[in-house]
Amino acid sequence: MKIAVLVSGGGTNLQAIIDGINDGKITNTEIGLVYSNNPNAYAIERAKKAGIPYVVKSPKEFATRQEFNEALLQILLDAAPDLIVLAGCLVVIPKEVVRAFPNKIINIHPALIPSFCGTGFYGLKVHEKALERGVRVSGATVHFVDEGTDTGPIILQKPVMIRDDDTPETLQRRIMEQAEWKIMPMAIDLIANGKVKVNDHKVIIDGYDELVI
Repeated sequence: MKIAVLVSGGGTNLQAIIDGINDGKITNTEIGLVYSNNPNAYAIERAKKAGIPYVVKSPKEFATRQEFNEALLQILLDAAPDLIVLAGCLVVIPKEVVRAFPNKIINIHPALIPSFCGTGFYGLKVHEKALERGVRVSGATVHFVDEGTDTGPIILQKPVMIRDDDTPETLQRRIMEQAEWKIMPMAIDLIANGKVKVNDHKVIIDGYDELVI
């Protein structure tokens, strides 16, 4: 399976995917393309070090958002991935792309959907709201992308306990380490091996009861 990974920042989830492929936790998978909207994203350095083709295109380079949307769609069509992975990508994925790749785009969200998700919930804002609300458990969710915001079918979730002395930064780091970097590679591996199906907006995983998440 060939994947395209879309990134905007440091690329820690991209690194987790690269490492997962190298150490055999992700099988039958190769990264065909890394795309970033941010020319200063460290994720591009990670792609270079791993010898992965990459493309950088910012919406700021285009006169209209529609022109950018069409360019992004063409970049992805040219790469012809079997799966698109949003790994800390802050670009709103155009509907044209979602429609061109139905149930072939997955995203990692740093909370347990349906909590702390939707428009405006990204990055540290997710963790700030979780701590403000006083919840005891947060975590991460891998889900398919549809035309809504964080509304696609859920593939995997992993909870992370919140500590009394947590800050948004410490919680963000622990959720990445304990949840995001584990369930994103696992989801990719399951999809690459034909174990994931979507039926009536629900995900069915072959052998789910035996998974150790």
